[in-house]
Amino acid sequence: MGFACEVAVSLFDDLLRWLGFLPRSDALRFQLDQPYDELLQILAEAEQRPVEDVAADLLIGALNERHLAELNLARWRTLSPREQQVAALICLNYTNREIAVRLRLSPETVKTHARNLLNKFHLRSRSQLRQALAEWDFSAWEA
Repeated sequence: MGFACEVAVSLFDDLLRWLGFLPRSDALRFQLDQPYDELLQILAEAEQRPVEDVAADLLIGALNERHLAELNLARWRTLSPREQQVAALICLNYTNREIAVRLRLSPETVKTHARNLLNKFHLRSRSQLRQALAEWDFSAWEA
């Protein structure tokens, strides 16, 4: 069995308690399978940091990514069907003019939809939207 990791980082513990994943104990304990244990050891050595700190940072990062992904999905669901079309085409690098032609809308209407969906995602630019949804597959929207 792999390395038994005890994480006692107060911020990490507070985050997990706040999310409801950690009981009121001082540390989170878990066992890693050998390949993951070895990868964690290699990473900790490369960063010249304790294994426990690297493990805590990785878990916090994963929890943050998961939370952000859930927020983005919830925000997507608040979009109108037309806003979803515009968002998908923005993520596929279409310009406002190209989106307008494709959806048979005026460029001003496309701008309005884009502004509304950016507000719903709490973003300021199309590039931020593309970055936020970079893992999503919008290829079906091109058909």
